[in-house]
Amino acid sequence: MTTTIADIAQLAGVAKSTVSRYLNGGSVSQETGLKIEQIIRDTDYTPNAFAQSLKAKKTNIIGVIVPRLDSYATSRTLIGIDEQLREHNYQMLISNSSQNLTREIENIYTLAKQKVAGIILLAAQITDSHLQAFNKIDIPVLLVGQEHPDVHSLIHQDYESAYELGNYILAKGHRKIAILGVTEQDIAVGVRRKQGLIQAFSENKQCEVNHYLTSFDMTEAIAQASIIIDKFAPSIIVCATDNIAMGTVKAAHLKGLRVPHDLSITGFGGYEVADIIHPSLTTIKYDYKGAGQQAAGRIIQLVNGEQIDRLSFSDYQLIEKESVDSYPTHNLN
Repeated sequence: MTTTIADIAQLAGVAKSTVSRYLNGGSVSQETGLKIEQIIRDTDYTPNAFAQSLKAKKTNIIGVIVPRLDSYATSRTLIGIDEQLREHNYQMLISNSSQNLTREIENIYTLAKQKVAGIILLAAQITDSHLQAFNKIDIPVLLVGQEHPDVHSLIHQDYESAYELGNYILAKGHRKIAILGVTEQDIAVGVRRKQGLIQAFSENKQCEVNHYLTSFDMTEAIAQASIIIDKFAPSIIVCATDNIAMGTVKAAHLKGLRVPHDLSITGFGGYEVADIIHPSLTTIKYDYKGAGQQAAGRIIQLVNGEQIDRLSFSDYQLIEKESVDSYPTHNLN
């Protein structure tokens, strides 16, 4: 049977409020504190860390959970968060999940135990376990990159930017199009971007569009793009991220194809390296640093009990570079 605060109080001969005060770091006499501590050890009592965090004095620490550290989008977002938090005398505590959902859920609980004032989650997906954790910790949470109707969210307008990119591709004359995406577990990248592209392409009845899957890993993207080139021979491959696009550029070179003369390629992200490679990459550039600044400002508002919109948006821009032909002269067919 689970030991409760009431049980501890009865065994110690003190009020429940005294036990609660002790568990939350409050002032009790040395004798009482030693007695409560001994009973806790004897009964293997585990205090409710979430209830404690609610009663504890509010800190100036904001927890930030990231899916990976070796990501351009993550690093730029963190820079924006850190700059904005510092301006308002808050500190950032980073927790990395290494793209492991179980670890990500654990990180939510761990940050709550550390009494952070709020949590910013750079999410890849939101599951029932996430929602359960948010409800249990009962401290402000802001999602960045994903949207959920029950959680405050800041998103990158993946659908709208993809729709704009799709119309740009059509305007360049492309009709045989491959979309190289990622798993639909990632709603923003795997679903919204694909939906925006498909909507744009569906408005032109002459289009032949095939959709393929890869991971975020550049090496896997090289292999998958090579298969697409051999089996479908598109005039353009539209990639879900700039990393996938750079892997596709590599695959084209390995096949002896010229980009963009033989094969056009686009991405999403606007990574700095995409402007350095040759040919430079036509892409959707998301303002990750600005999103981080927005996220920090909004979580501070939530921590202070202010009302904010449930959903907010970061900025994006279509960047036209060298990787897309204006009048396709592709020789793959």
